[in-house]
Amino acid sequence: MEKSLPPIPAKRYFTIGEVGELCGVKPHVLRYWEQEFVQLRPMKRRGNRRYYQHHEVLMIRRIRDLLYGQGFTISGARNKLQELVQVERDKRRNGEVMLDGVEVLEVDDLDGHEFGDSLPAEEDVLNAQKLQLLRRELFEIRDLLSPAY
Repeated sequence: MEKSLPPIPAKRYFTIGEVGELCGVKPHVLRYWEQEFVQLRPMKRRGNRRYYQHHEVLMIRRIRDLLYGQGFTISGARNKLQELVQVERDKRRNGEVMLDGVEVLEVDDLDGHEFGDSLPAEEDVLNAQKLQLLRRELFEIRDLLSPAY
């Protein structure tokens, strides 16, 4: 049986070598997958150095599972990923997206009732915006980690 992949550290950016170790694939395979999967677009800096974000590492693990674990071809994996993305978009449009076991925070409604009679302080508004961004990221991570049935 294949050994499990290491946990992803809490970093903002990962080099191609780090991603290769985290996902169990070689850097040349990652560069090839970038050509085959439109979802993989790492940021490139000086000298064309690639920097992957957390969601891209999760996507690479999903691609790896489709190809190596479930036996999909490249085109089959590409189609499966597009299908999964479309299903999640449809769920979002219908308001079906929920994190299992986690209470959903409504941070869009900042009318001041929760903060007393006064309007929310600027810091409260900024915190609410940060929470909203975090919530979106959590949904994306959950979507990437959910089983592909």
